Amino acid sequence: MITTPDIGVYLPTREAMVGEGWTPRRLIDFAVRAERLGYASAWVTDSLASTRVEPLSMLAAAASVTSRLRLGTGALIPAYRDPLNAAHTLASLDLLSRGRLIVTVGGGFPRAADREFAMAGVPMKGRFAWLDEVVALWRTLWSRPRAGSFHGRVVSYDDLPELPPPHTPGGPPVWLAGATPSALRRTARLYDGWLPYPPDPAEFADGLAVIGEYAGEREVTPALMATVLVEPSPGRARERLDAYCDAFYGRPLSYLETFQLYVTGTEEQVVERLRAFVDAGARHILLRLAALDADDQFDQLERLAFLLEEAGGRTEGTPSPNVKA
Repeated sequence: MITTPDIGVYLPTREAMVGEGWTPRRLIDFAVRAERLGYASAWVTDSLASTRVEPLSMLAAAASVTSRLRLGTGALIPAYRDPLNAAHTLASLDLLSRGRLIVTVGGGFPRAADREFAMAGVPMKGRFAWLDEVVALWRTLWSRPRAGSFHGRVVSYDDLPELPPPHTPGGPPVWLAGATPSALRRTARLYDGWLPYPPDPAEFADGLAVIGEYAGEREVTPALMATVLVEPSPGRARERLDAYCDAFYGRPLSYLETFQLYVTGTEEQVVERLRAFVDAGARHILLRLAALDADDQFDQLERLAFLLEEAGGRTEGTPSPNVKA
């Protein structure tokens, strides 16, 4: 049983569009610096309506300048892409990164994602069935290059292309982002990992128990997304988080923290808060750094690496930062 989690960090592909001091090169440098500091993975978010660097392009660029860092989507919305082209891109990215890709997918949020789904021409109603079948299509293309056809209830192709085989046999692992009762059951039955962001460790533990109940002998990797800011002053921390939430979502922290995990304080306080989720079962912790400007992002990247090293853990394959359970 693994008791020390891997620690990943989100590449600031949207922050680079709204913050100061960013250039395309600095985004690449961020991935390089994360690997050198010992982070286990780098992640990207996805959107059609919010300006950011396209996530799979970002991961391809990061793959070219790193050698150990796992590369993940957290989460990719398959509805925003043609399913066959997405399968080809993901297989190629896994091949070019030599098997470092993790694909987390999501179905978007009602109301918040309505505009984006309309842009993509995919109805919100029935989006989860569509999502699951697209993932099944991808796995067919990745594992059976001459499958010929694919026929589901909502996704159907009489003629499938032959794709270059991914580096990972059968294709990269596919995780699901979501924590509704339905999402938990679907994670258990169909996906390789789970990526939620609940603010309460007990909620995380309860969700993981449901997945365990339905998964049977299947192994499902439990991960956690946390928006983190090292800031010792409580008043200053909330001020900075509020500004981040407004820039990122156009919503106040007081609303978002009711259902998303935000962690702030001194290094020791951040460690203790994350430790509660490790105790609840988290085995990958993905840090989104709550800073907009480039210098602030790099500062938080360094400070969190220091605190994780002080916690006594290690990342995958290297004696460096992690949270110790």
